[in-house]
Amino acid sequence: MTYSIIGTGNVGAALAGQFARSGIPVGIANTRGPDTIAPLASALGHHVVPLTLQDALAADIIILAVPFRAHTAVAKALSSWSGKLVVDAMNTYGIAPEELNGHASTDVVAAAFPGAKVVKTLNQLPAKVLAQDPVVNGGRRVMFVSSNDKEAELAAAKLVADLGFAPILLGSVEQGGMLIGMGGALILQNLIKQGG
Repeated sequence: MTYSIIGTGNVGAALAGQFARSGIPVGIANTRGPDTIAPLASALGHHVVPLTLQDALAADIIILAVPFRAHTAVAKALSSWSGKLVVDAMNTYGIAPEELNGHASTDVVAAAFPGAKVVKTLNQLPAKVLAQDPVVNGGRRVMFVSSNDKEAELAAAKLVADLGFAPILLGSVEQGGMLIGMGGALILQNLIKQGG
């Protein structure tokens, strides 16, 4: 399984740090090119590799860590999303509810990536907390996972666990995804699961 992070802001950098801490190779890209990512990759070590956007889109699991509106530009960068697992790690800060037209933000993302399996996770912690070691006082920070595709949900949950978090599966986007959209994420952030 190969992984990439699209976005090098606070969330993308925090996630890259978790991959590096866990010893899991990951590509990272932005729209400005790999040279702009070299200092971050150098600071995090050899597990984090700067890539072009096109090269990053070759990964099996692609994590979106861009501002919400930017996901449409990423979607247009690949002609077919069939067989890809896209992790929606974005929040809808600054997005009016009318812009989502009554839909969960993850459903809006899924519509932009036809053929992809989309999972909502890695979004509920502030970037500063997301960057910290997920093991806290003998427990692990909780990370919620939701998808309309059970296989994708399980694959994303495995990644979340491999990164050191305690995944909690919430089921479909309609059932659980709304909970970890921006409002719920703010209420449920930074929970610790003890004993595992």
